Amino acid sequence: MTVTDSATTTLSQGWCALSLLHGRIETHIERALQAGHDLSVREYSLLDVLSRQHSGRGGHLRMQQVADSVVLSQSATTRLVSRLEDRGLLNRFICDTDRRGIYTDVSEAGLALLAAARPTNDAALREALDGAARDPKLAPLVAALENMHRDGAPPSS
Repeated sequence: MTVTDSATTTLSQGWCALSLLHGRIETHIERALQAGHDLSVREYSLLDVLSRQHSGRGGHLRMQQVADSVVLSQSATTRLVSRLEDRGLLNRFICDTDRRGIYTDVSEAGLALLAAARPTNDAALREALDGAARDPKLAPLVAALENMHRDGAPPSS
């Protein structure tokens, strides 16, 4: 085995561990959000991203910005937004300055649901990370996440 092969194998193993950690966390949070609030992880993420925008000119996100923020294709994001809009959790409206632009914003009902779901999301994340920290393959990744937060990196929900 060459040095390059060894480095590639190490990277590949690290990527597999990261993928496993992500999957475990997402599955754990998904179950908690579905059971407690009838929300998927993607729906929660979308509400969370949009809730951080302010009202007024320039404070809302265009659909492409929403798609980039929740790491979905634009078509999948449009379907997700439509489902949440049908539930009364989001509003879409035309941009005042560019009639082709469509903005998305969280409704009052969406903000209330997000506020109720946030503690569930946070607790499920903590539980999933604590569980993963007991797995020798995942413990270093959990420690790295914990250290990022301690070192002043902004928390993400």
